[in-house]
Amino acid sequence: MAKLKAADILVAALVIAIVMLIIVPLSAGLLDILLIINIALSLMVLLMALYIKDALEISIFPTLLLLLTVFRLALNINSTRLILGNGGQAGRVIATFGGFVVGDNLVVGFIIFIIIVLLQFIVITKGSERVSEVAARFTLDAMPGKQMAIDADLNTGVITETEAQTRRTEIQRHADFYGAMDGASKFVKGDAILGIIITVINFVGGLIIGAMGIGGVVMETDQILNTYALATVGDGLVSQIPALLISTASGIIVTRSASTQSFGQDLKEQLFGKPVVMFVLGGALALLAFVPGLPTVPLLVFAVALPILGHLGLRRQKAVEEVEIGDTAEMIAAEKRKPESVTSLLQVDLIEMEFGYGIISLVDASQGGDLLDRVVMIRRQCALELGIIVPVVRLRDNIQLGTNAYSIKIKGLEVAKGEVMLDHYLALRPADVEEVIDGIETVDPAFGLPAVWVAEADREMAELRGYTTIDAPSVIATHLMEVIKRHAHELLGRQQVQILIDNLKQSQPALVDEVAPKLFSIGEIQKILANLLREGVSIRDMASILEILGDYGTMTHDLQLLTEYVRQNLKRAITQRFVPTGKARVITLDPALEQMIAENIRQTDQGSLVALEPSILQRILANTRKVIEQSVSMGVAPVIMTSPKVRKHFKQLTEQLDPELVVLSFNELDNNVEIYSDGVVNL
Repeated sequence: MAKLKAADILVAALVIAIVMLIIVPLSAGLLDILLIINIALSLMVLLMALYIKDALEISIFPTLLLLLTVFRLALNINSTRLILGNGGQAGRVIATFGGFVVGDNLVVGFIIFIIIVLLQFIVITKGSERVSEVAARFTLDAMPGKQMAIDADLNTGVITETEAQTRRTEIQRHADFYGAMDGASKFVKGDAILGIIITVINFVGGLIIGAMGIGGVVMETDQILNTYALATVGDGLVSQIPALLISTASGIIVTRSASTQSFGQDLKEQLFGKPVVMFVLGGALALLAFVPGLPTVPLLVFAVALPILGHLGLRRQKAVEEVEIGDTAEMIAAEKRKPESVTSLLQVDLIEMEFGYGIISLVDASQGGDLLDRVVMIRRQCALELGIIVPVVRLRDNIQLGTNAYSIKIKGLEVAKGEVMLDHYLALRPADVEEVIDGIETVDPAFGLPAVWVAEADREMAELRGYTTIDAPSVIATHLMEVIKRHAHELLGRQQVQILIDNLKQSQPALVDEVAPKLFSIGEIQKILANLLREGVSIRDMASILEILGDYGTMTHDLQLLTEYVRQNLKRAITQRFVPTGKARVITLDPALEQMIAENIRQTDQGSLVALEPSILQRILANTRKVIEQSVSMGVAPVIMTSPKVRKHFKQLTEQLDPELVVLSFNELDNNVEIYSDGVVNL
């Protein structure tokens, strides 16, 4: 931590020093040192760009680009100050660079300098700016597809949740990097333009100063040109060469595609890694050597050298293949010698789907299957409706299943199955439609309703007759959704509850700290949430649930009773779930029956239960079944309404009759709900 703080302080000091360079004048000697540092830094950045394998290895490049640009501009200001205020004497570095280019011919030297400046501005800088812009746009456009690919791999079990999160973070970092590079490239462009302007200012200003003798000495025309042209060209080169290096590094970074090796290794393998190309190129150059007017000796040298390189590359490839074959054989032998590991066989997936070979195309995206995308949507829908994080759904083929069959398993055991027909639609007949259509009779796997498989050509006719048609992927997805809802309490484990609580803690830490783990353990909260999910009550409003547990947790630890308290305080959600119209047609209990149940409640170590004689229980269940059948015959989904005291106990009694029977108490509905009784369960 101390080193980190020291580095932060040093960087801050350097940034402040760079800004101060714009204001504080420098001596010629100090300017020479800083110019050499600038060239060295630019060269270091270029070399780093050549050796990185991924752009994120130098993710600080956009910020570094800005700082180096400001540093270079600060040096330009000081060099201009010395050129115009010190008789063209701006240090040995600028004079040396100017002498390299100008030499003995001022006109030729100046033209070469202009070419270098235009090369930097028109070719390198302009190209880097365009590549950065396109890379940023393509990276952002590709983000949704990459996210969907990650979700698909996660759903099929190819990657874990941690690996998926890592890949999502990497995608976001790439998008941020290329977006920053798009903006940083504008600094490079502006720096190149300003370099040209400063060069013109230095030259014109030097001519004016030398001709007017502002420095105290009037110079001859030749002396003025030699002095200020030399200094101007030298200053321009000292600034443009580092800018050229940085621009080249920027272009290399944004044009590198995905690779696991450095640029040098890729260049060696991809450009010179094909021996046949060397042979063909050598032959072509040998033919060109006999064309009159062309240099024969150099062409023949290359014509001989290239096939030699190709032969060496061919030998190297054969050696690598032999080593790989040996390594593969050794690995196979080692695998055979290893003791068999059965640990992986003990892993049980919470939820998985298996498919017969005839419907694998529904899962395979390369064959147009979109079931993976539907599974992603199901997980999101469950999070919205039930408030749970559905575990990864493993999708795999099973040749033991029927051709068009599929199976849904919870914790390794089959809980539902069905069959679909490709190129057919499942047609469901509404209750008010009497006309029957031709097709293959079946049963809707999700709800058990009678249905018909119709060919794709007959779909439109079925819809015109009032039928609802569903394609095969939608049938499977709907079935999976219903299975998840029905078994949500089994899929909710302690680890998921911990994730839900940690998520709530980010926004309401005081509430979480009071309830978990001070009043309730994760296991106790998990049991209460499972009780709610078992009867179809959403746990998305975790804040309200924990509020109720915090209010009543000091008075009782009876988890069934606490569940009832939570249900009563979630009455708005329960009303919306089971009575969305605001008018409840319900079945009530005879007061004598409620009184009997209340009087026979017994407390045990496992909670409270109703102790009734078997004959009485059978009579209650028979009467309940009769009233439910009457309600169904009238087209009404049966909902039983009881007093709060006996609700959970009557629900327990009717579990064997119908596990999905909705049993509500009067305290679980909003006060504005209109209640109509369609029947009474008598004793």
